Amino acid sequence: MSTEGSAKAIIAALLANLGIAVTKFIAFLLTGFSSMLAESIHSVADSSNQALLLVGGKRARRAPTEQHQFGYGRERYIYAFIVSIVLFSVGGLFALYEAYHKYHELQGGHGDDLFASKWRLVPVVVLVAAIVMESFSFRTAIVESNKVRGGATWTQFIRRAKAPELPVVLLEDLAALLGLVFALFGVGLSLITENGYWDVAGTVAIGLLLVAVAVILAIETKSLLLGESAGTEDRKAIEAAITEGGSVNDIISLRTLHLGPEEILVACKISVEPTDVVKDVTDTIDAVEEQIRAAVPEARYIFIEPDIRRAASKT
Repeated sequence: MSTEGSAKAIIAALLANLGIAVTKFIAFLLTGFSSMLAESIHSVADSSNQALLLVGGKRARRAPTEQHQFGYGRERYIYAFIVSIVLFSVGGLFALYEAYHKYHELQGGHGDDLFASKWRLVPVVVLVAAIVMESFSFRTAIVESNKVRGGATWTQFIRRAKAPELPVVLLEDLAALLGLVFALFGVGLSLITENGYWDVAGTVAIGLLLVAVAVILAIETKSLLLGESAGTEDRKAIEAAITEGGSVNDIISLRTLHLGPEEILVACKISVEPTDVVKDVTDTIDAVEEQIRAAVPEARYIFIEPDIRRAASKT
């Protein structure tokens, strides 16, 4: 996956969210709609998340050290997992709390000021403008994702992607667009009916949406943190590369592990012809390593153990 493409999508989302967060917060201060406050915090959380993804991408490029001999590639997964926590707590739970708080205000008869303000139509204008800006950000994420998605469906892409940035930005931008629609729904119906409970309903919808997206991100990122094997296509390419040339009889065992989005560890035991000449074995191993790297450039660390396939013992 293109690191440049991921960074482009992240920066586009970050700039959009920073501008949108300011306008949403101003609209909340002018009117008091809870949907606007929930969306303001949503945009702040998204901006923080995109900054975290950029930091994670930069830190993951550090060179290996004595203590971390396989490098820092998986640090991108850690920051993506932190993103899910921020989205859940700062975005989702805050929105649900704000809905609870606004509901009790309305129960106490303090919701009339929502419709008396001369600025009451400002949130509608802000939300429509925010939908337009978020659409451009979402389009950028889609374009960059399509460059690496291949024939996979969007669900498959999000579940199987080894680089977390584009799936995270895609889900965040989708959640942002849906959240804006929910907020527009809540604010619009509140203004039309002069019933503040629609604003509460919009805020609840935003909170539940963010919690759901955060849970999805956490589940997918957890799998990457635990360590996923190379994708099916890469594994097939590695197997074909090992047996290419005929110097290897067959593959006794093969294990792969993503150390990062662009770093794969390959460990395999291969069956070779019985020989007392060590050089023949080492030449075979060297050839196999070259073939694997040519087939899958992301295979950075390769460990090969030669063995002789033994017939099963007869009882």
